[in-house]
Order: sequence, then C-alpha cells, then structure tokens
Amino acid sequence: MNTNQIEALIGMTATFGILVLLILPSVIGLVRERRIDRQIREAQEARECVPAQKSSSRSTVPSTATWYAEGRRSKKLVSS
Repeated sequence: MNTNQIEALIGMTATFGILVLLILPSVIGLVRERRIDRQIREAQEARECVPAQKSSSRSTVPSTATWYAEGRRSKKLVSS
C-alpha cells in the first residue's frame, strides 16, 4: 500500500467511526424503548390476571405538603 491508500483508509475509518458514534445513541434509545414497552405490556397482562383488591376502609389524611400549599393559597387570596 502506498501513502495515498493508507490516508484514504484512515479517512474512511475515521468517517465510519464518527458515523457509528452518531448512530449509537439512537440505537441504544430504541432498544431501551422496546424493553420498556415490553415491561409495560407484561405488567398490564399480569394486572389483568390479578383479581381486584378492596380499598382500605381507613380515611385518607392530606399530607403536610398539601396542607401547606392550601394554606399558602388562602393567604394569597386574602392578601390580594
């Protein structure tokens, strides 16, 4: 191989490497999305097989964050 052929080979290899680096995130994302879709499908099928559960008879109490947010809203309305 002469110098021109080696330079051309290096250039093609570099171009191919850059192409792979650009395409690789898309391929990884596609594989990840398909895996997540499969897991969602399996979970939905498993959920359909399980009988419905009764809700608890215990009353729900709002969390501290909800209580704080409601208090802030009422103060804003009063101060306006």
